[in-house]
Amino acid sequence: MEMLDYEKQSIKYLKDNASECCLFLKKNDKFPLDKPGDICLVGNGIRHTIKGGTGSGDVVSRHFKNIEAAFIESGFNVVSTDWLDKYDLFKQSTKKEYIKECKKDAKKAHIYSFIYSMGYFEQEKDYDFDLDYKADACIYVLSRNSGEGNDRRNIKGDVLLSDSEIKDILYLDNKFDKFMLVLNVGGVVDLSPVKDVSNILLLSQLGVVTSDVLVDIVLGKTNPTGKLTTTWAKIENYPFFNEFGNQDNTYYKEGIYVGYRYFNSLDIPVLFPFGYGLSYSNFDIKVLDVKQDNMKINIECLVKNISSFPGKEVIQLYVSKPCDILDNPYVELCGYHKTKLLSKDEQETFNIEVDFNSLYNYDPTRAINLLQKGTYVLKIGNSSTNLVNVCKCLLEDEVILEKLENKCKNDDFVDFKANRKEENLGDLKEFVLKPNNKTRVVSYKKDEYVDPFIETLSNEQLAYLCLGNYESGLASIVGASCKHVVGGAGETTLKVDKIDKSLTMSDGPAGIRILAEYGIDKKGVYPTSLDPIMEKMIDFLPKIAIPFIKPPKNRHGTIYHQHTTAIPIGTAIAQSFNDDFAFDLASIVAKEMKKFNVDLWLAPALNIHRNILCGRNFEYYSEDPFLSGKMASNMTKGVQQNEKIGVTIKHFACNNQEFNRNNNNNVLSERTLREIYLKGFEICIKESNPKAIMTSYNLINGIHSSESYELVNDILRCEWNYQGLVMTDWIASGRSFCKRSYYPAPYASNNILAGNDLTMPGCKKDYKDIIKALKNNKITRDDLINSASRVYKAILKQK
Repeated sequence: MEMLDYEKQSIKYLKDNASECCLFLKKNDKFPLDKPGDICLVGNGIRHTIKGGTGSGDVVSRHFKNIEAAFIESGFNVVSTDWLDKYDLFKQSTKKEYIKECKKDAKKAHIYSFIYSMGYFEQEKDYDFDLDYKADACIYVLSRNSGEGNDRRNIKGDVLLSDSEIKDILYLDNKFDKFMLVLNVGGVVDLSPVKDVSNILLLSQLGVVTSDVLVDIVLGKTNPTGKLTTTWAKIENYPFFNEFGNQDNTYYKEGIYVGYRYFNSLDIPVLFPFGYGLSYSNFDIKVLDVKQDNMKINIECLVKNISSFPGKEVIQLYVSKPCDILDNPYVELCGYHKTKLLSKDEQETFNIEVDFNSLYNYDPTRAINLLQKGTYVLKIGNSSTNLVNVCKCLLEDEVILEKLENKCKNDDFVDFKANRKEENLGDLKEFVLKPNNKTRVVSYKKDEYVDPFIETLSNEQLAYLCLGNYESGLASIVGASCKHVVGGAGETTLKVDKIDKSLTMSDGPAGIRILAEYGIDKKGVYPTSLDPIMEKMIDFLPKIAIPFIKPPKNRHGTIYHQHTTAIPIGTAIAQSFNDDFAFDLASIVAKEMKKFNVDLWLAPALNIHRNILCGRNFEYYSEDPFLSGKMASNMTKGVQQNEKIGVTIKHFACNNQEFNRNNNNNVLSERTLREIYLKGFEICIKESNPKAIMTSYNLINGIHSSESYELVNDILRCEWNYQGLVMTDWIASGRSFCKRSYYPAPYASNNILAGNDLTMPGCKKDYKDIIKALKNNKITRDDLINSASRVYKAILKQK
């Protein structure tokens, strides 16, 4: 079947622009190549190229070529096919060992193996294949995969390089004059053993065009112009690295000092800092002027391309806040600008503005958002460590912006505090800030919304409306229970006769995750292929269950296609530092949502890269909440420019670990929660008003996020004035996939009490729990009406 116009347009846009997500960590003048020729391609990512992680973020596009095929298609002669053949045979021989290892680890963790396998990947084992090749150039592609359901491991062949990988990379770098190490990864790998390699490209995972983009970069047809959104350091240097992966409790001991906030404050060297990235181009950066407008500072900058290669540069604005009452990191990102494509000697003048009212801290002792008195220093540069001071801004007295109440607090938890480095500001130009705001006093009351029609429904109908349209079997568990969109993640109820409409939902965030193909015959709709999540589980399911998940063999109806476009992973999108690019990617998603009748996209995901081991980091943008919020906001706007469709930002909040994600308790201070883990959500909500929000599986200070009244009603609805739909992640009342859970599982009735409107995907247990809670007066009919009204409002807005 020939590719359709919408696919061609989307793929062309990605091929032309996705190099904005890539960056050189190291480079010399040996690349780009002048033309195709003999090339040595080595590494696990040559034939097993990864377009994106697994789970919700896995999108099945019509075609995906691996890196070997892309080089051949572009006219290269690959001289190392025998090495690639040997590697394929080697990988096949280790599969049984991998399955056995996964089942063993699952048993040890007291988790069902088919669930544990979701994000569990085989580590790269050692091998010894001959590398005696002659070619014009050599490319070594290192791939790593991850996915929801499990975390990465600090072992050789995962976060650490295997001995074979180190040996081969160093050997090839020494052997070939033109050698490039390419990282087809979704997260950090420890490059310290190979840090001296001359050319290291972070390709990332760019969806359907991953391989094509690499070839174009090697040939100089495109220029990698991204910047890191996560600090790359030696493993032993990450703060409180071992405070991760506990089955029951995860302690956020580093507090607000996440990522570069920690390294810069303590002046600890890293391999590659946040905001860093090299391209084929070089630039000269100048600050032309600085102007003040009360609480706003506007910085005029000039960037000039001083190289012969056309390229773009990312200028980043950071602030050093005072520490009058509360400690603060040395620098925090507060603005950025990506230039247009600049040719040789071409320059661009632009402005970056910061509103100091957005630079507040949260003081938990007084429950206030405030600007601390003292000196704020603004810094400009092209990474978090390559900065120059621009000006200092004096606030003579503290300013209380909001009076709040303590929410989701933990009185027994004490944060780490850094003794940050000091600097001499000399005669730096100073501005005196002029506050002109009034203190906002937040009123906390139960958010109530009543639709007159909803009041006419029975208790049973209200209960159904607060649940997804559930079916039996594994389809609901893995997010494939939508009736009106084949392969969609879920749908609002179809069990209320008076309501003939529903909201259809599709997973993300790397595009629309639905079945690429399905059939319809006299019996109805049937799948023609296995869902990728189920395909990964199949070796771990009881044999009796396998026939029920496989496509039927004896049905021969009319075949229909739903080809969607896999876009770059979340981390790669953020690495572009390009708001317009994020908007355009979301526009591609929106077009396909409209085509395939998807109402809500279960994305974007904007949890924080707290620890590099999180298996789902590839879906998330950054270790920085400001950048995460901005990217999510632009993605939201790109989708919701179409009024009848919307996004569902997730996972609210602290979904920063996948191991035992359903019942893991995140223990952290209220200040850390607000300033790091909620900040991105707040930015996105206030700037772009997403149609829906999805709460996370985990607990926060002992309470499931979906059951937290303080999180959902008080912070989200009262403090941020959010009026949209709140739904859960895919849960079931009382269900835990861990056989030994310290904390109780969430319940649909508790979700309703918290103001969480919709429990997804819905099941009989949820329905029975709600009806029982009504009879026992645990919840009231009014509680049900409030949640059901918001679900109904969301349905009406989309239809």
